[in-house]
Amino acid sequence: MSVKNYTVSLCNRNEIKEFIETYHYSKNINGISSPYCFKLLDNGDMIGAMVYGYIAMRGVWKKYAEKETDLIELRRLCCIDDTPTNTESYFIGKTLRWLRQNTDIEVIVSYADLEQGHEGVIYKASNFHLLGQSGGGRNLIVDGKKFHARSLNQKEKPYGRDLKRRWENKEGHNFWESKQDMHFVNTKPKNIYVYYLSKKIKKKYL
Repeated sequence: MSVKNYTVSLCNRNEIKEFIETYHYSKNINGISSPYCFKLLDNGDMIGAMVYGYIAMRGVWKKYAEKETDLIELRRLCCIDDTPTNTESYFIGKTLRWLRQNTDIEVIVSYADLEQGHEGVIYKASNFHLLGQSGGGRNLIVDGKKFHARSLNQKEKPYGRDLKRRWENKEGHNFWESKQDMHFVNTKPKNIYVYYLSKKIKKKYL
């Protein structure tokens, strides 16, 4: 099977939510502002999904772009296992071309999770530039799903309020402690990859 037979289609978040929760290692899509979502299809069957969202860490955009609105983060990417080895890079390439033609986005940033054994091979194959590593952090694991630690403080979000209630119940009654289905884990640094859609910005920041 050649990847050229696959179709890449813009879609809404709800179309790929279940797929990402099934195939992405985080098992989670909550908390991601996702203006651009894509699905990868093989004869109409979904075999991959991708989410571009606004960058999670405040102020980080200043390292890579002139304005915050110039930058977007590749937040989720996953495909089923039974696909050619170049499927992810093909998928990324198609979405980058769409973003260049249909948006004013100039910079894409993404993080390769070393804890998952992801060094960024697919980003290198897609001509991203390795710009170093992020600092370590903390994640909240809930029922096997991964959330950033600050999700507990996002009270304006329904999932944030729910997480807060569950955590307070855990702390007060020690119920979740015994279940071990809600806990914090420290995370290792991640490799930072950047792709410049704008040659002008690329020349300035690389």
